[in-house]
Amino acid sequence: MRRHRIMGVLGAIALAAATVAGAGPAYATTVPATTAYPAAVPAAAAPAGEPPAEFGTDWHDPLTVAPPVTRPATRSCEVTLAEAQFRDFTPYRGGYAPPRGCGTGHWAKVVLRLDGKVKGRQYDRLGYLSLGGVEILRTSTPQPSPDGITWSVEKDVTRYRDTLTRPQPVEMLIGNVVNDTYTGVIDVKVTLTFYAAERGTVTPDTPDRVLPLTSPAVTTPRNTERLLAEVYATGSGGGCEEYWYMTTPDAAPYSCKAADGPHREVRISVDGALAGIAAPFPTVWTGGWSNPFLWYVTPGPRAFDVQPLLYDLTPYAALLNDGRPHRIEVSVAGVPAGQSGWSTPTNLLLWQDEAREVVTGALTRHEQSDPANSSRWTPATPGTPGAEHRLDTEGAHRLTVAGHLDTSHGRVTTTVTRAVRGTSVHRWTDGENRDALTATWTDEETVTRGANATRTARTYTMDGETTLGAGDRLRTVLSLGDRADTVTLRGGRTVDVSRLDDRYTGDATYTANVPRDQRHAVATTTARHRLYGSGAPGGCHDRTVTTVQGTVTEDRRRC
Repeated sequence: MRRHRIMGVLGAIALAAATVAGAGPAYATTVPATTAYPAAVPAAAAPAGEPPAEFGTDWHDPLTVAPPVTRPATRSCEVTLAEAQFRDFTPYRGGYAPPRGCGTGHWAKVVLRLDGKVKGRQYDRLGYLSLGGVEILRTSTPQPSPDGITWSVEKDVTRYRDTLTRPQPVEMLIGNVVNDTYTGVIDVKVTLTFYAAERGTVTPDTPDRVLPLTSPAVTTPRNTERLLAEVYATGSGGGCEEYWYMTTPDAAPYSCKAADGPHREVRISVDGALAGIAAPFPTVWTGGWSNPFLWYVTPGPRAFDVQPLLYDLTPYAALLNDGRPHRIEVSVAGVPAGQSGWSTPTNLLLWQDEAREVVTGALTRHEQSDPANSSRWTPATPGTPGAEHRLDTEGAHRLTVAGHLDTSHGRVTTTVTRAVRGTSVHRWTDGENRDALTATWTDEETVTRGANATRTARTYTMDGETTLGAGDRLRTVLSLGDRADTVTLRGGRTVDVSRLDDRYTGDATYTANVPRDQRHAVATTTARHRLYGSGAPGGCHDRTVTTVQGTVTEDRRRC
């Protein structure tokens, strides 16, 4: 999907997402140095059969290595939310009504499931699903084989309980283009399964209200005692902001420009004051890095379940509780003025103090560093074959906000400290026949609420190179990392620890600029997802899937 000169050879692979507006927060923190992964258990046997010498007309259905959503052993009810075939940019619209047989709102869990199928030829597409204006899923699609594929996505949507308790309009769109060349019609069905909160079942703590941020002006309930914002921020649409991490300042000879370079930061403000910062996740869709053969079976992290950035805005609750409308706005720093390509649908999650009509308090602290963002371009040595241009980029920002609320259970002070940092080295040749990036982004956050504190350390990594060589053989070698460590403390003592380590590596080569049956494509990919602690089924999930030419050669589970 790169719109550089390699992609000029291939033709533009565009995400149809210009109108897409969505998915579950990733909670995460600093783990003690003594924390270790559990020892491996005996591996599962590799699937039988030898892989083909190169890709054919069919391959294994797409799969992800993330853990399945755990489900309680209670009475369940299923509701169909949407059934549609997407051929263009016409949204599916329907209606939702809560089930009658599994309780009236305090469910033990609600699980969304999307089942999709597509056949023929099609690009990857972005999609969203909203309920009463509240975005509950953002997703993208795999690219199909001529013989057809099926795939599925599951997501825990229990936190949208407030929205799910009432009849709501449903809207879903996976923007698509179908014609004589791109023949794949995207056929999906989305269901919700509700699990009753029966005796002995723990009911999760969910927001009392969920408000979609449909305009900047917002009036919140006056007894709000906790406030989070979730922002489904994605750079998409097939243009340069889809590859924001590879843009260069205007002076550098590269096909994707951004005056301030590639550093991006997603910010949220309240009445014009900066209230939260976050590093965007560098999502790679299933046509990314010019090479769909990397993603046919194992998509990159988060590609099918786009997770929102989460901001704790509780320090601003006292200001918002005055009964008047206030402006809450989201922006992406670093995007060239007037340039499109980012979508930031936002939901506000609110918890209310039912014993108070009005909760008062004050914003007591607001400190931020000067945002840092610098890119240094080193030109290629003139007249030297294969000489590389180089762009070194560093960006950083730090924000601390604090406030207190006088609730029915006493004064509660919330302090949020967040620091984002990004470093990258981008190397490319004249003509961009070789194009490489090594980058690391960190997003560290500490939220202290009364005697409780949650420390989060997120690290995203990308290391890859695409080359177009003799005979128009295009090769992409790429590794991606999505890591998060979380520690929860109560009174200074650790009460919960979790660790996520989601890694992808791939190496794929094919002949560009020829019909599909002449590409002679080969690819090896490995995806490994490890999750330990309270977020994993049974406290441990460790699964590795390896593919060769679209055939699964290893499916190993170590927990």
